[in-house]
Amino acid sequence: MLKLRLLNVVAPAYFSVATAVTFILHFCLFIPTIFPNPDTSLRSSTTLHMAAFLFLMFNALGNYIMTIKYPAESANETAIPVCSPHCSDKVDAHYLLNGRHFCKLCRKVIFRRDHHCFFTGNCIGNKNMRYFIMFCIYTSCTCMYSLVLGVAFLTVEYSISFENPLTFLTLLPFSTGYFFMGTISGLQLFLVLMLYVWLGIGLVCAGFCCQQVLLVARGQTWCQMQRGELVENHSPWRANLKDVFGARWILGLILPVQTVETNSEDTDALKQD
Repeated sequence: MLKLRLLNVVAPAYFSVATAVTFILHFCLFIPTIFPNPDTSLRSSTTLHMAAFLFLMFNALGNYIMTIKYPAESANETAIPVCSPHCSDKVDAHYLLNGRHFCKLCRKVIFRRDHHCFFTGNCIGNKNMRYFIMFCIYTSCTCMYSLVLGVAFLTVEYSISFENPLTFLTLLPFSTGYFFMGTISGLQLFLVLMLYVWLGIGLVCAGFCCQQVLLVARGQTWCQMQRGELVENHSPWRANLKDVFGARWILGLILPVQTVETNSEDTDALKQD
């Protein structure tokens, strides 16, 4: 459990540092280098790239904050369960009743718990699932967009050609070797590392997003899958998605705003059991 609690602190710090580094690289290196002293013909392209990046970053950070601001804890629970001394540290939550779990990391009773997200430091449930999914979508888009601009920067600044698909696959090991040989600078090696960081985070977030959307459409949670439960959900997939994304789901796709009610979870508590 100590490792999980440590990860619960390190992961948000890692996300904050990666976000700050991405923001600095974009405005201090990528845009000034790719579009140096833009004239009238390039000014619109520069503005478009900056607006696209700010839009993606705004939605990623906005939904990240909303995921934390609207936790999935049950509002009607006053008694906090106490774990047995023989409870395994590998178990991070206990199933109670009526779709509720007790999270040992949050030390709160969570309504319709899906999983504990270490990057946000809290549990993902019915009340903040929409924000978590949109956070994954926009984080993935931001990372992929940064990856493209990073490749363009390396092409313009260091004349690295990516026409051969093997160039990207061998870029990290070759760059590491060249760095220790003194051929390239530490900045260039750091940029190469960031390319792989963006690629990894982007793919992981995209995978999480696809998994969560599928579970939501089926009316199921990750905790139920781990327990081997097959939920007999008679609601159509459209109703399940509307239950999570709310009636104003179109607005929620472009802005990190509240689109679901947060005070009606107990009326639906028996839907999952």
